[in-house]
Amino acid sequence: LLSPEIEKAKPIKCGTFGAASLQQRYLATGDFGGSLHIWNLEAPEIPVYSVKGHKEIINSIDGVGGLGIGEGAPEIVTGSRDGTVKVWDPRQKDTPVANMEPAQGESKRDCWTVAFGNAYNQEERVVCAGYDNGDIKLFDLKTMSLRWETNIKNGVCSVEFDRKDVNMNKLVATSLEGKFHVFDVRTQHPTKGFASVSEKAHKSTIWQVRHLPQNRDIFMTSGGAGSLHLWKYEYPAQRSKKDSEGVEMGVAGSVSLLQNVTLSTQPISSLDWSPDKKGLCVCGAFDQTVRVLIVTKLNKV
Repeated sequence: LLSPEIEKAKPIKCGTFGAASLQQRYLATGDFGGSLHIWNLEAPEIPVYSVKGHKEIINSIDGVGGLGIGEGAPEIVTGSRDGTVKVWDPRQKDTPVANMEPAQGESKRDCWTVAFGNAYNQEERVVCAGYDNGDIKLFDLKTMSLRWETNIKNGVCSVEFDRKDVNMNKLVATSLEGKFHVFDVRTQHPTKGFASVSEKAHKSTIWQVRHLPQNRDIFMTSGGAGSLHLWKYEYPAQRSKKDSEGVEMGVAGSVSLLQNVTLSTQPISSLDWSPDKKGLCVCGAFDQTVRVLIVTKLNKV
């Protein structure tokens, strides 16, 4: 059943419902012109919020504080080809509440993906951003500082915390050449950062990662060769240990492939799970097809 079809002047690159309640039915979108718009789907002619947020295309968007996901303000984060990552509060007009941009003299990198995490109370919140050169940066919005950074030596296509609304636990980052990395973000070592495990999969770009809402240790990755892979993360016997100087450092777990399926000859570029019906998911591919799938026996893994 197709509700009203609405066409806008600028092509839309990304969207999220994450900053608004279900009752509001507000969709935030980022477009090719660098604008962020928030639309009331009951009256979609004119946006309820609009800002020219970036100089170039907005590649990625995420929302938190709505839909019962995460405590705190109903914020939206945007990542752009112009190299900046900006956090917006729709209650504040025109200016972002946070702006993460390259330092003086630093070259700008194309930001491909952004995600909120650690929003388990009113004060705490982080944003993770992935860039075309393999950089991953973790920004702490409470202290307005860069909390951690690393490089996975390959363009970062997608990042997601296993939950937005819990104390830092796990983060998955997927890459251009078929590898993904799972970081245990519970324990941060002052020099070594976070422990991680990496896995080669798909033999092609891993476009997206999405954690199962009902079990944060299960996640799905979508690939450039038209396949979906379902994974399970196993924690180690102990998640942290002391280094030679007695400082706590994380210990990475392992990942195992539960199932995989090829659905298309084209890349599967987007994917999401139903928060209500366990195992129900939807994906979109370059073959112009939207597929609705059900994954069974998830309660047995």
